[in-house]
Amino acid sequence: MKSLLYHVLGCLILLSALSAQAAPPAESKVSVYPDKVELNGPRSRQQLIVTRQQDKSFVDLTRDVQFQSQQPAVVQVDAQGVIKPLANGTATVTVIDGGQKINIPVQVKDFDRQALLDFERDIHPLFSRFGCNGGSCHGKQRGQGGFQLSMFAFDPDYDYNALVKESRGRRASPLAPEQSLVLLKGAGKVPHGGGKKLPADGQYYALLERWISEGATREVKGTPELVKISAEPTERIMLPKTKQQMVVTAHYSDGSTRDITDLAEFMSSESVYVSVDEHGLVTAGSLMGEASIIARYMGKFASLSVTIPSNHKVADEYYAKLPRNNFIDGLVWDKLQKYGLKPSDPIDDATYLRRVSLDIIGRTPTAEEARAFLQDPSPNKRERLVDYLLEQPEYGDHWANKWADLLRPNPYHVGIKTVLNYDAWIRESFHQNKPLDQFTHELLTAKGGTWHNGAVTMFRDRRKPEELTTIVSQLFLGIRLSCAQCHHHPNEVWGQDDFYSFAAYFAKIGRKGRGISAPISGSEEMVFTSNSGSVRHPLTNEVLPPRPLFGEVPELKENQDPREILADWIISPQNHFFAEVNANRVWADLMGRGIVEPIDDFRESNPPSNKPLIKALGQKFREQKFDLKQYIKTIVLSHVYSLSAIPNETNVGDTRNYSRHYRQRLRAEVLLDSVSEMIGVPDTFSAMPKDSTAKQIWTHRVSSVFLDSFGRPDPNQDPPCERTTDTTVVQVLHMMNSRDLYSRIQSKNANSAKWAESKMTPDQIMEELYLTAYSRYPTIEEKRLGRSLFEEEGASRQQVIEDLMWALLNTPEYLFKN
Repeated sequence: MKSLLYHVLGCLILLSALSAQAAPPAESKVSVYPDKVELNGPRSRQQLIVTRQQDKSFVDLTRDVQFQSQQPAVVQVDAQGVIKPLANGTATVTVIDGGQKINIPVQVKDFDRQALLDFERDIHPLFSRFGCNGGSCHGKQRGQGGFQLSMFAFDPDYDYNALVKESRGRRASPLAPEQSLVLLKGAGKVPHGGGKKLPADGQYYALLERWISEGATREVKGTPELVKISAEPTERIMLPKTKQQMVVTAHYSDGSTRDITDLAEFMSSESVYVSVDEHGLVTAGSLMGEASIIARYMGKFASLSVTIPSNHKVADEYYAKLPRNNFIDGLVWDKLQKYGLKPSDPIDDATYLRRVSLDIIGRTPTAEEARAFLQDPSPNKRERLVDYLLEQPEYGDHWANKWADLLRPNPYHVGIKTVLNYDAWIRESFHQNKPLDQFTHELLTAKGGTWHNGAVTMFRDRRKPEELTTIVSQLFLGIRLSCAQCHHHPNEVWGQDDFYSFAAYFAKIGRKGRGISAPISGSEEMVFTSNSGSVRHPLTNEVLPPRPLFGEVPELKENQDPREILADWIISPQNHFFAEVNANRVWADLMGRGIVEPIDDFRESNPPSNKPLIKALGQKFREQKFDLKQYIKTIVLSHVYSLSAIPNETNVGDTRNYSRHYRQRLRAEVLLDSVSEMIGVPDTFSAMPKDSTAKQIWTHRVSSVFLDSFGRPDPNQDPPCERTTDTTVVQVLHMMNSRDLYSRIQSKNANSAKWAESKMTPDQIMEELYLTAYSRYPTIEEKRLGRSLFEEEGASRQQVIEDLMWALLNTPEYLFKN
């Protein structure tokens, strides 16, 4: 009986196993890019990419499959999937993935046609491919070993002359090609500091030798121009430690294309997450993150966006149920879903009150403000709080102080009265809630005297069109053009033509007065529109007309200030950079990190962490007519803004997707003003009226050890100024040992003395301390501890309050915006 039972059980187990084996696998599809190939000429090539798609994921199989040429006399294909021609004709390359075969038709044309090599199309890219024209080699100032190339191949004419005409023709000698220095040194046949770049048996050596033997032709008539390059794929979600091959294609003016993967340069925006080698093979790291892989070829760029998700599996329904206060939440949840991240829990009212007060008005709430908000039972009290804060006088000073870092120059350079007027103009603009587009237009077109119109100070400080170009493009477009002043931008499309054509908008700025006489510069200066003025290209000496970086502008009229045209273009809807860079700047202030970081460095090789979000924020800011208060309100009322800084098990490694709030040390002026609020005695500053706050200081030249310790900008630094956001030992020691803080805490006018002399109970004093410091009530344990200090034998009531106040000021909960 038992044997029969075992037999039946065995049959059931076997049937179950067979059933499991028979279950169909998840549907998958293998595809090949490109699905057909056309090769033109003997030097053409084509890299194949083999991809398996399963559900929503894509897996690169290029190095896991076999490639086979069915007509080996026509084409050959290597183990990496690179097809090369051997003769004219048609052929088939078969991709073998286990039992599955995919046939790729190939056609070879003009294999026997030996067209003349063109320097710009065929030879010039080699110097970029092997890093010869980089800043550490022949591209640096004065070159290397007497041989100088233009940085990153931005000037083909200069490079051709340096290669062919200089050094008595020894670098490229058509009479004896094999003796050309560029070949001897490149192949390592004679000493070369850059090492062996062109093996003598390699295809690039042969190519360069052939070009020289043909007579080193500069330009072949009829050669099409490079229009753009493209990358395949453009987006991938990759699992850790997996690989992905890229293909880069050049597109020419005659409609032709060719695979240039072997000639392109590759770089990763975040190599700690994703790396790429010289062949365009992308490798995902072990950490969750994302990166943009940039392919660069002859000043053109293409990119692949790579995401490495977390290993946490979160159901789609989870994200569908998350709160959505406005469009910001949905766009952030979409990104978190892509990664498999859960947002942190929302914060309580006390944390929200302190966070939003620090962000909007730059100080901690008073105990009265905190008590009123926490006891308010209304459901919309957060929105009413935001409206209240936006109307406080501290709002204007707080946000003007941020823009002063970007605009305000050294008074020892342009003059004390001049900077004071400039600061007053900036502050008045924010107190009026002047729309940012109006603020920008007024600044860029400012005229008049430096003592009567503070906005003209920028044109007193930056006196050359080139100097104005760098600050204006960075602040109002988020485009750093400074590299393009000398050479083609290494990671962007901007070149010297773009830089100096933009600079031409400032060519007709006229000035009347004594000018700069640092360190005094005490006289007034008039800024006006001159009848003449031009900017020349530094290489061609050509006079360049004013031209924006992109788009169309009206024709400049006679006697019209070119700055008017520029300002109109900058704030116009056709220029998305203006709205997005300023939206990003405010977002970074409120959220702890910019969507683009650094916040004013928008370029292809520095992609936003959430592209749909930065686009939507820029559009919203424009729809709100650049009303900064309304834009701030939009952000701080989103659910994302109210997330806790405490991570959960899924988002502990997230630093750029806003799955949690990123804690920030309080800005120097904000911290000092909040400390003064806590102590009850305001700080004093030289060259400032009595009871002035730190946010109202008109120059960083006003001395303050506290502000210097907590990272305010160096007063000698040119705007835009950067602040030190790191925590340091100096800051810790200052907060613990500052004589100024100690004397103010002990002052007879301090809160410690007032509370000690009052009839407040120890519990009431503890409540006042915690509400002032943290905008929350003390816990039961905190009350018990405070009460025990007051009840100790011989305890001085004021001394206990001072000790408690000193202790609270030195906690991370106080020093950081949670």
